[in-house]
Amino acid sequence: MVKSWAEPYKIKMVEPIKMTTKEHRERAIAEAGHNTFLLRAEDVYIDLLTDSGTSAMSDYQWAGLMLGDEAYAGSRSFYNLVAAVREVYGYEELVPTHQGRGAEHILSQILIKPGDYVPGNMYFTTTRFHQEHAGGHFVDVIVDEAFDPYDLYPFKGNIDLEKLGALIAEVGADKIPYISVETNVNMAGGQPMSLANLEAVYDLCGEHGILVMLDATRALENAWFIKQREHGYEDWSVADILRKICSLSDGATVSSKKDNLVNIGGFLALRDPKLAEKARALLVAFEGLHTYGGMSGRDMEALARGIEEMAATDDHVRARTGQVEYLGNRLLKAGIPIVQPIGGHGIFLDAAAIMSHLPQDLFPAQALAAEIYVESGVRAMERGIVSAGRDPVSGDHHYPKLELVRLAIPRRVYTQAHMDVVAESIAAVYDNREQMAGLRFTYEPESLRFFQARFEPAT
Repeated sequence: MVKSWAEPYKIKMVEPIKMTTKEHRERAIAEAGHNTFLLRAEDVYIDLLTDSGTSAMSDYQWAGLMLGDEAYAGSRSFYNLVAAVREVYGYEELVPTHQGRGAEHILSQILIKPGDYVPGNMYFTTTRFHQEHAGGHFVDVIVDEAFDPYDLYPFKGNIDLEKLGALIAEVGADKIPYISVETNVNMAGGQPMSLANLEAVYDLCGEHGILVMLDATRALENAWFIKQREHGYEDWSVADILRKICSLSDGATVSSKKDNLVNIGGFLALRDPKLAEKARALLVAFEGLHTYGGMSGRDMEALARGIEEMAATDDHVRARTGQVEYLGNRLLKAGIPIVQPIGGHGIFLDAAAIMSHLPQDLFPAQALAAEIYVESGVRAMERGIVSAGRDPVSGDHHYPKLELVRLAIPRRVYTQAHMDVVAESIAAVYDNREQMAGLRFTYEPESLRFFQARFEPAT
């Protein structure tokens, strides 16, 4: 008999939300150019646009806000943050930033030269932008299983060692400053990588003098999946597995708006003091002084406590991934195609299968996300051809193999009843999928277009 489980917290404060009429939502999505990023939050019922910066902080973190040290230089809260990162992640050098993309920018600028190649396990939008902006070329070396939504391979975030080896042989190790390794790969559906794979990557790169840089934004969730799926780690704590993951790298960028349970903040963590010195020089120019980066003292205090709290026991991450699994299983039971295995931070609908009557250049995932909002007020986001952008040289669309709609679940925000509403509304949209039209651009930004692009129905 399967036992029920409950969240490892109780609710102390609530924020009212309201359902709008379908007519209201039809007007709202039209005014937003059929882009869920451009909707007003007040017009959204259940907001699954992102899990970034949308977590509910604990009473311990809120108490920390009152203790934040707002000294311009040498803030006590900064040193509390340094201690938390050293304890939980194991990195000695900390460079605080306003959020993850600030860390990505600095890392790219200090390591990438024009003409360099940066391999990675599937692109992420802002990460690839910063790599290309610095003059580099991103090369995808993820395993092929990641491109099959229904393959049940447990570690679809793994690096393909043959692809990586072929790139090293082709361009030379001196043209590869580092490999960008994302834990719990977002664009693949929140899919983890194994410790065995990471260790092999670290050894191979070490042989060639190539740095291993993690995107450790969701490394906690990756550690949970290692505990569940990788032989030999069943009895390890998630905190110990997280430290093991980080030990197989030379540094990491972290958007603290995810695992770390805060609404703003991030950092670049490094082992090499000389590399950290270069990073701090850019930090002062682009973000702020080296002891606050882009954060206030209270932000750093809440972040230090969030890092401590997330890994204190396995209870938090067990409940966090459990809620995602609950929604995924409800959708699977309804026959709705989603990326499998169910990932760590959200459910990814297979828009290519659901909207099979539309070609990819009519943006089926974008259209599906808009229709889900109209149906129920649930806000999701596109992860397909719009997010992939255009080739900077040819100007042609990138055509990703995965055309997905992401339902990212904020941490400690919604109940299982909210997940039931989401599942029922998506089932209703799925039943009427063949009547949905595609979209075409009315406004297309030059880069990171998914944030601000506008569309209209294609006829």
